[in-house]
Amino acid sequence: MGEAKRRREALGEDYGKEERILPWIPITKSQSEQFLQITSRGAWIGIGILVATWLTVRIIGPGFGWWAVN
Repeated sequence: MGEAKRRREALGEDYGKEERILPWIPITKSQSEQFLQITSRGAWIGIGILVATWLTVRIIGPGFGWWAVN
């Protein structure tokens, strides 16, 4: 219990608050982790859209082009 009291006295008003990445950036560690999760999910969604578009252009598109000519 003594260590907790010393830490609370040393930190003052910052005791119990989340730790920031850098003191001059108002972003906490949990916010940065959440940002990474969201951007990773968005990147995978983008990759999926890219693959679907590529398949459409490469495989389905030429099929419709041949059909329109004949």
